[in-house]
Amino acid sequence: MTKIAVVPGSFDPLTNGHLDIIKRAARVFSDVRVVVMHNSTKKPLFTVEERKALIEEVTEMFPNVKVETSSGLLIDYAKKVDASVIVRGLRAVSDFEYEMQITSMNRVLDESIETFFIMTNNQYSFLSSSIVKEVAQYGGEITELVPKQVEKALKEKFEA
Repeated sequence: MTKIAVVPGSFDPLTNGHLDIIKRAARVFSDVRVVVMHNSTKKPLFTVEERKALIEEVTEMFPNVKVETSSGLLIDYAKKVDASVIVRGLRAVSDFEYEMQITSMNRVLDESIETFFIMTNNQYSFLSSSIVKEVAQYGGEITELVPKQVEKALKEKFEA
């Protein structure tokens, strides 16, 4: 039986921490949908289409990973693709409270969809898209923080 897992996020931009979670989810689940969510509370650097294209390029070696976008509720997207699992990465204890609130609300909306938490690899526990953007904006070294395609895209954005 195929289990569809959804890995949601704004991915602005995709970091090596995000990629670590996607890789690990792809080893566990036969069908992984990375969904770039429109987040109205954030002012993105990259458009949703740019983020989707970058993630597709970075994850093309994983045949069971598909990248899509959604502008509604995550739980509605999960139901639409018949997902049984939402996969979320946790970096630190500070992430847990926020993630617990989201998971609790998702269970109210549809208790049949489970949430699995994957602890981020220790080397990425400090990493966030916001930090990456700030370092890149000032010309700092980000080679170890993001895939090479994302590094190139960030440099192009900030040189423009």
